[in-house]
Amino acid sequence: MVTTITVRGQTSVPSLIRRKYNLRPHTKIEWLETPRGITVIPVPEDVLKTFRGMFKGSGITRELLKERAKERERERRRDKRH
Repeated sequence: MVTTITVRGQTSVPSLIRRKYNLRPHTKIEWLETPRGITVIPVPEDVLKTFRGMFKGSGITRELLKERAKERERERRRDKRH
């Protein structure tokens, strides 16, 4: 889909895209510059809610806890030497 940028730097989001992605008035969008060009991403109203549960079952919490335990052990050894 093609839209035009006005002299004031504004453009319209085609209605098909607005409906498909539920874009309403006052929806914020993020413009990302990538090596392949520009990507436009809608910013959800509640970002935390959007990502909640995204990594469920991935074991990431377990890995983070193991890494933190290793850090604490390194800190404990370092403190013992000083």
